[in-house]
Parts: sequence; structure tokens; C-alpha cells
Amino acid sequence: MNTLAETKVGRIVADNFKTAQIFTKYGIDFCCKGAIPLKEACEKNEVSLENISLELQDIMKEVEASPYQALNLSQLIDHIIETHHQYVSNSIPPLKAYLSKLSVVHGEKHPELNAIKDNFFAAADGLIDHMKKEELILFPYIKAMEEAFNQHFPLSPPHFGHIRNPIHMMEIDHDTEGERFRIISKLSNGYSTPSDGCQTYKVAYAMLKEFEEDLHTHIHLENNILFPKAIKLYEQLNS
Repeated sequence: MNTLAETKVGRIVADNFKTAQIFTKYGIDFCCKGAIPLKEACEKNEVSLENISLELQDIMKEVEASPYQALNLSQLIDHIIETHHQYVSNSIPPLKAYLSKLSVVHGEKHPELNAIKDNFFAAADGLIDHMKKEELILFPYIKAMEEAFNQHFPLSPPHFGHIRNPIHMMEIDHDTEGERFRIISKLSNGYSTPSDGCQTYKVAYAMLKEFEEDLHTHIHLENNILFPKAIKLYEQLNS
């Protein structure tokens, strides 16, 4: 069995597309020049084989899912921020770069790429704004409610009125971004790379597919677990 150092760069990305972001970070071409071993690619690009190997091994590790229902509100919020918000923030820059490149190189023959790019850029900007509102306004108040309930002290009413108000706005955002990704999925034929698609094409579609899957989990945790519990707690504190 080949060691990671002896494995071809293109093979590494083909087996796990998440590794593409590491190669992009270090300026290693995994597409047109991916048919060389990792060790050789590192030598050509003057990159530490040890460092990149550690990063690749880390990104390929599987993470066990958390028992969401058993988490208290603060723990669930921390999980959402550290797992899903961080994932969105990390995934947007490389996806924007890949989709921009594909639109320029393949857009004339595959015009759907322009629409996919436009929808993703809109979704990315919307999600960044959405996450800021959650992290700066809604989530801190939910944590404050939980602390007030546990410590038995009164909590001042929020400037946004009933907690249903900001939650409703977040749910509207969720619907908007969910619809954008339904459009992206349809335009890409379920993220199916065309026969003339290059490695970057495959990576971009694989990343888009994972992004949508993560978004589904992200929205589920908020809409179906966090928000109902927060509303129930708010009503307990204000009964």
C-alpha cells in the first residue's frame, strides 16, 4: 500500500475532495498537474511534506456526530457556531474561487455555470450576514435566558420584543438559502459533473453537494431543536 507521500495528488483529491482546500492553500495544482506523488509536488512547490501531511490527515479524519437533543441550549449554540458556522466561513472562499474559474473557462459551453455561480455568491453573502445576526444578537440572548433560568434571576426584555420575532426572520433566511440550493442542485443536475469536466469541476460540484448537505443539518438543528426550545424557555421566563 502506498504511503501518503507516495500517493498522487490527483488521487488524494479524488478520494477526498476536502483535501483540495489544503492543496489550494499551498499553491499545489491538483487538477492539470495532479499526476505526481505528494512528495514530488511538495518538493516542486517548496512545501514541507511533514506539515502538509499532518493537515491532510487531520482533514480526512471522521468526526463523530454530537447527541444534539441531549445538549443544553448553550452547548447546542456552541456546536452550531464551531461546526456549521465555521464550515460555511471556511468553504465560501475556495468555492467562490472555483466557481469563478469554471464560469470563465467553461461558461460558454456550460452556461448553467454562470447561474450556479450567481446563486452561490448570493447564498454566501446571505449566510454570512445571517450568521452575524445570530452570533451577535439572537444566540447571546438565548444563552442569557438559559443562565437566568438556571440562576433564578430576572432578565430584561430584549429590544426585539418576543423571541419569536428574530427567530421568524432567521427561518425566512433559512427558506431563502434552501431555495437557492435547490436551484443550484437542479442546474447542476444533482451535482453531476459533465463528461468534459476537469478535476476542478468535480471538486466544485462535490463541495457544493457537501455544502448543501451541511446546510440541511445546520437548518435542522436550528429550526427543529434550538428555536423551539428557546421559545419554550422564553415563555417560561415570561409567564
